Amino acid sequence: MIFNRKNKGLLIASFLTIILYFFFAFKFERTQFTNLLAIYVSLFIAFYFIIKHGSKNIKILTGLAILFRLIFLFAIPNLSQDFYRFIWDGRMLFEGFNPYLFLPENFINHQQSPINQAIELYAGMGELNGSHYTNYPPLNQLNFLIASLFAGKSILGSVIVLRIQIILADIGIIYFGKKILEKLNLPIHYIFLYALNPFIIIELTGNLHFEPVMLFFLIWSIYVLLNDKFILAGILFACSISVKLIPLLFLPLFFQWFTKKEKSVTHGIIYLTAFYGVVIGTTILFFLPFYSSELIDNYLNSVGLWFRNFEFNASFYYIFREIGYLFRGYNEIAVIGKIIPILTILFLGFITLFRKNAHPKELITALLFGLSFYYFTTTTMHPWYLATLILLSVFTKYRFPIVWSLVIILSYQAYANLPWKENLWFVSLEYAIVYGFLIWELFFKNHHTKPYSDVHDSRLTS
Repeated sequence: MIFNRKNKGLLIASFLTIILYFFFAFKFERTQFTNLLAIYVSLFIAFYFIIKHGSKNIKILTGLAILFRLIFLFAIPNLSQDFYRFIWDGRMLFEGFNPYLFLPENFINHQQSPINQAIELYAGMGELNGSHYTNYPPLNQLNFLIASLFAGKSILGSVIVLRIQIILADIGIIYFGKKILEKLNLPIHYIFLYALNPFIIIELTGNLHFEPVMLFFLIWSIYVLLNDKFILAGILFACSISVKLIPLLFLPLFFQWFTKKEKSVTHGIIYLTAFYGVVIGTTILFFLPFYSSELIDNYLNSVGLWFRNFEFNASFYYIFREIGYLFRGYNEIAVIGKIIPILTILFLGFITLFRKNAHPKELITALLFGLSFYYFTTTTMHPWYLATLILLSVFTKYRFPIVWSLVIILSYQAYANLPWKENLWFVSLEYAIVYGFLIWELFFKNHHTKPYSDVHDSRLTS
């Protein structure tokens, strides 16, 4: 029997998780913050016991990871509206329109209906989303097109197709994640700190954010890079960028991997240049079918809005903003938003040149902290952004992203208000816990013990 007396705790925790996910998928609204908090914390408690009691049985954990995701298969996302824009873009492509060149609001204002259910999709995505050009890269657009091909007249049908793609990507992440853990001589059940994490299941499978597809290509790329197949790694890395742009930040951090791995710096630079060439060239190829004279302006303008206009669940940016109010009397986001990318580039440059990144664990740790710096300083930190940090942390000794995945639920308190409004006390509490745990891991945790030893296998924060 799969479940017996020895793993009764696993059975109870799994059964409780199924009930909670079902309730969350079909009975919950995001304005119910108290209920959200109670369900979320309960899911994390169950998550702890599932990892603790199931770490020796990878098949059970894999089955549970898939089962928990399938609970959401027929559910409409209840914490995010972004999927309406995904469906819109996919149907625009299906009808022969370039989604990077047309605003949804223009069609609605002119009472034109180029796609099925245009009114419902526009109402679902909201005026803010509908008034901006799409910023989803080409391979993401392919995912949306697939939903239109199979369910072009049904929003629920499109949701199901999109969700199946995300679930398949997560299965791929489990597969390659286990292979990387084996290569690094780490316990393979660590991958379930990602795959069974309630945050991952709710935010990605539940709310249809496509981080899993981006992470699938990223983790596959890292795996083949560890096997010295840098051309294939470059192609896969470009696929990851072409789903979500965030892996672009990682490119500088491969410098030492190539220059110190080869017999000479010259050979390393040649291979590094070839790797960059494959990444950039493949990414450009993905964009070519959509190219027009307006594409670059529209796309850069849409991406730039995240730095110049939007702010949500930010960390240091809110401190900088208050300082700006104190001295200038108004919001300095336009100025601060330009400085943040520069700070990120400087930090990435520093850890590229002055931190050891030649070993696989060192490289992945550099990726983790490079992206963490960006998220700690950004103006907008939507919860689903955290998925990349969670997956990277699986291959390192750091667990602060796992803690963050628990407390980031506090950011949803903003949606308990109509219209939504952040309570900065909740934001402060979230980051106080995250930074507190990070400081403990960096400076006070007992690093003399083996961080990957079996002694810590059952502890989520090991």
